[in-house]
Amino acid sequence: MTHQNIQARLDKYKKSKVNDQTKIREILQQTALLGLERHGFFEKAAFYGGTALRILYGLDRFSEDLDFTLIQPDLNFNFSPYLEGMGNELRSFGFNMEVATKVKTFESSVVSAFMKINTLELYLSIGEETSSYKPNPDEKIKIKLEVDIDPPPHAQYESELVISPVSFYVVTLKKSHLFAGKMHALLYRAWKGRVKGRDWYDLIWYIQKKIPLSLTYMESCMKQAGNLRSDEFLDRERLMQMLQEKIETVDFESAKADMTFFIADTDKLNLWNKDYFTKLIQYLEVEK
Repeated sequence: MTHQNIQARLDKYKKSKVNDQTKIREILQQTALLGLERHGFFEKAAFYGGTALRILYGLDRFSEDLDFTLIQPDLNFNFSPYLEGMGNELRSFGFNMEVATKVKTFESSVVSAFMKINTLELYLSIGEETSSYKPNPDEKIKIKLEVDIDPPPHAQYESELVISPVSFYVVTLKKSHLFAGKMHALLYRAWKGRVKGRDWYDLIWYIQKKIPLSLTYMESCMKQAGNLRSDEFLDRERLMQMLQEKIETVDFESAKADMTFFIADTDKLNLWNKDYFTKLIQYLEVEK
């Protein structure tokens, strides 16, 4: 792909106020998905998380990483062949990406990899006129890829169309199951003392879109993680109680700060406080 082609893709973001690096990251994410799809990855795995909401369903915030889950558990899953194919696809589009798996230092149900590209090299390849931002020579755009190789049972899947850089389909979780996975992360994510405001932003999106949360899949996630005993059951009342208890502990100023680089209009965060989220969650819908 020539630098004019890449520039044309950047031009689609003209009305967005986020920085060019964030826009380029999304173009890289979309191209990486195409590479994975063309090499059979979505026969085994599904796309989920905040970036899936952004690319597949138009969530109005940008995202950093690419998260996947295997459709069937496979503790010996080898990500390398798919990453090699993805890297070749990226290079065919003009992105000189470095792609490498992360070596696990302990037993984990997650396989990780990273995509990296020198920011200055990329900017020069697409023309300096694309941005007033001047990166330093060693700066890199980095995207982490993670695959859950031991997913909870009872997930349901569907295919969704992506139209950039070309049209192709990816497998993702059903939206109510995506919501359940997000809720589990919101309630139990350990993020080194900080608050991941993106979880709370996504919660608002699900509720405003009237997407129900799958209690069955949420319960499955909790039991696998040890948050719920095997003989316990989850209903809306218990979920609401857990969510309210979480709201009481959150520093929403920290949550707002986390959102700074991911949305253009930060004024929409002004409502964020415990009272706002207490009222918001009353509109949460569930499905069995």
